[in-house]
Amino acid sequence: MINAGTAGGSSRTRRASADRGAGFEAVFLAPGGQVVQQRWADAALAVAFEELEPVSAFPVVPGRLWGPGQWWSATTGRHVACGSAAMRAQLMVLDRNPRVVGLAGRPFRLLWRDGRGTARSWVPQLFARYSDGTALPADCPSHPQAGGERARKAAAVLKAACAQVGWAYRRLEPLEKVRAANLKWLAGYRHPRNQGRPGLTAAVREAFARPRPLIEGAEAAGDPIEVLPAVFHALWHGHLTAPLDVPLNEQVLVSPGADGANGRRGSTRSQDSGDGR
Repeated sequence: MINAGTAGGSSRTRRASADRGAGFEAVFLAPGGQVVQQRWADAALAVAFEELEPVSAFPVVPGRLWGPGQWWSATTGRHVACGSAAMRAQLMVLDRNPRVVGLAGRPFRLLWRDGRGTARSWVPQLFARYSDGTALPADCPSHPQAGGERARKAAAVLKAACAQVGWAYRRLEPLEKVRAANLKWLAGYRHPRNQGRPGLTAAVREAFARPRPLIEGAEAAGDPIEVLPAVFHALWHGHLTAPLDVPLNEQVLVSPGADGANGRRGSTRSQDSGDGR
């Protein structure tokens, strides 16, 4: 049997995990492209799903304005397959979560049999790996009723399967419009190139060492045309903070981030935890 990725753990832990996961199986693509079917608990323990390609492509729906694409992750520096605008919004939230260390789109299919013995399957849209090794498989419905009865039943099964291996499954609620718009704006500045010239990051942090309006701090750090991209980059990464439940504007109050002088992984962004816990 081919395993994609590795994980530690004693043989005793593996046997106990396998016993808990009896009845569920996972299907995924190994790094070489081979299709692998494996006992769910074994796969959850040993497979780095966050490193895998989608087990099946996101569907293209005729007439829909937004189709499948790729999201460049500031967390991993890699692209994540993305199937909808609702999923992209959730990727933005998770990409800012300091506890998230890996992201993937549709990396596995869960197989099981229902009460009548009929084979069933479901492919969660999104997979996030946390720094403690646990994970969040999730779906990203555009509205609470999306997917209908089949999605509701699958969600109950996914929750049970994930609970058996110490994970959590969620149907992530759509973002409020203002928050989604603010995150989309800040996401445009997530790439490291927006840090600007050497010394600009330090100047930006110093300018916002105390809470002050965005434009006031930007002008204190230099030419706003040069400084604002660095401010937005710092806001994305949590080095600075601002309320995201009101539209971003030049008078919004910007404050120091909780990470102090540390990097992104030291920051805390309680506004957008996105961790399902």
